[in-house]
Formats: sequence, C-alpha cells, structure tokens
Amino acid sequence: MRLGQHIPWLVPIVAGLLIVGGILGIARCEEIASTALGSTQHQIVWSVLAVIAMALAAAPNYRLLRRWSYGALVTAILCLLAAYLFPPVNGAHRWIRVAGVGFQPSEFTKLALVLALARYLAYRESCGQFVGLIVPAAMTLVPAWLILKEPDLGTSLVLLPALFAMLLAAGARKRHLAALALFGIAALPALWNQMSRDQRSRVTALWQQNRPEESPTPAGYHLHQAKVMFALGGSWGSALDGDGDARDEPIERRVPEAQTDSIFCVIGERYGIAGCGLLLGLYALLVSRSFSIAQQTREPFGRLIVVGITAMIAFQVVINTGMLVGLLPITGVPLPLVSYGGSGLIASAIALGLVINVGSRPGFEIG
Repeated sequence: MRLGQHIPWLVPIVAGLLIVGGILGIARCEEIASTALGSTQHQIVWSVLAVIAMALAAAPNYRLLRRWSYGALVTAILCLLAAYLFPPVNGAHRWIRVAGVGFQPSEFTKLALVLALARYLAYRESCGQFVGLIVPAAMTLVPAWLILKEPDLGTSLVLLPALFAMLLAAGARKRHLAALALFGIAALPALWNQMSRDQRSRVTALWQQNRPEESPTPAGYHLHQAKVMFALGGSWGSALDGDGDARDEPIERRVPEAQTDSIFCVIGERYGIAGCGLLLGLYALLVSRSFSIAQQTREPFGRLIVVGITAMIAFQVVINTGMLVGLLPITGVPLPLVSYGGSGLIASAIALGLVINVGSRPGFEIG
C-alpha cells in the first residue's frame, strides 16, 4: 500500500482553509480595535501547533486509544474539578493555569467523552433496550453538569448531540431516543434553576429583540451589535464593498467577544454574505466528508469516534452561527478552528486528526 493512499485529504485541506479564515477574522478584530497584531500572531503559533497535533493524532493506529479512553474521561473530569481551584476569569472557572500557561479542560473533555462513549458502545447489544441508554447518558451528564456550573452553558449543551448521534449509530431505537429526549425536555426547569442570572438573561433576550432604530437592552446588546456587523458587511463585505477602515466608526463596529464567540459576524462584516457562505460551505464539506468516512468504516469503535466528533463540530457551528443571527440564545460556543484560542483550536485539530486516522483505516485489522 502506498503511503497516503487511503488518507482522506479533503479533511485536512478544509481544516487548513478554516484555520486561515480564522486568522483573517482575528486580524480584522484587531484592525477594528486599532490594536497591535498580538492575537493574530498568537493564533498563528497555535495554528502551527494544531497542525502538528492533527498529524500526530492521525499517525498511530486509533485502536490503541481503546484501552485509554475511560482513563481519559476520568482525567478530564478531574481537570474540570481542578479548574475550581484556580481564580475565576470573568466570573467563570474555566481555566487551569500552570507556569503561566493556561488551557480550558472543557475543550478536551468533549474529545475524551467521545472516546469513552465509543469504547462503551462499540460492541454492546444492550443499546437496543432503553435500560442500555442509562450508562452512556450518565457518562455524558456528569461532565455536562460540571461544565454548566463553571458556568458554560454552550459547551455543556454540545455534549448532548454527540451522545444522541453515537447512540443512534450504535443501534439505539428511535423511540427510546425520543423518550430520552422527552425526559430531557421535562428536566428543563431543573436546568433553568442551575443557570446563572446572566445565562437566563441571554435566553429571555432572544424573545425581546429590538428593531434596528431602537436602543438595545443590556441583555440584548450582544445580539444587536452582531446584527449591525452583518448589516455593515452587506453582500461582499468592507474588504470589497465598503471603506474597510473601521476607525471612523469605532462604536458601530464593536461587538462583544469579537475574536472568540462572535468571530462569524466579524467575518461577515469584512467579507459579507459571500464570505459567510464560503465559510459555511467549508463546514458543510467537512461534515459531509466526515460522515462519509463513518459510513465507510466497518470497525465499530472507529465509526463511533467519527460520528461523535462530526456531530459535535456540526452542532457547534449551528449554535455559534444561529446565536449571532438571532435564532438561538447567545451562548459561549466558539466556532471550531476559526475562533481565537489555543485550547479549542488544538482540541479540534486532534479530533479531526482522529477522523483522518479512522478514514485511513476503514476496515478491520486482525493481528
């Protein structure tokens, strides 16, 4: 077999294009803020590390991860608990900092959960019964609750689609999944009680959207400014259509969390509807190719890994873009591979490295 014969090259190529798009968006954020390109330079460094991490994750046989998957989830949960021992950042216990270097354990918890669920579900026939869904649901709800208490509502919700997609791929019956979903809906009042006041205000602001000429409420300011950014971009964005100089309108072009959660509307301001459409098209290619890899993979553990990772990435894209256009509540969900930050970028790169790994080994191997 020739080297690279079975590598799904579309996955790393699209991932690289998304990373470049993120760097361009972050550079625009710093141009709007009239600051030095420090964040852009940091993101370039993290991008190089992410590419290396993707290559390392794609190289060894992914089946070696089976024996370490449960330990990875336990370690991730312990890291989530350890985050509470460190001083909060913006009122949230999301970071662990050692020797001046910080990382978000929640980003790596998502990957650890997918690996643990894949191992548990790979060769079990109990998924066809409702009682067989209890253990994987518990495996998901424990880290989800810890992430919610940080507080980080968006990341905690991202775990649930991965669970449902993996259960469906493992052979769970649709009526049992529907019953599990109904149970989740019935538990929404308890979830509401666990949410902070700020999180609740973001949900209620979804139903209190103001007109463009009206002044936004404090809770609706983020969404209002995101819409302003999209409107300023128009069809082709300020790079082609507009003046491209944000310094004349510093307040109008300001959006909270521009480099992280709101990077999509910054790209919309700079490159317009065309740029946003191109970005979403790249994500559609990535998700489509990844699901194709899952369908072609006969080995259950690998197939479930790809399904979980792909569902998680797709849901993050839907949540991030949906919240910035007013279809979903504003939550702290970054755009995979595009938003600023080393933890999320490297974790997403490792996840896609595993997708490439599985895609390179679609069949069984008997030793």
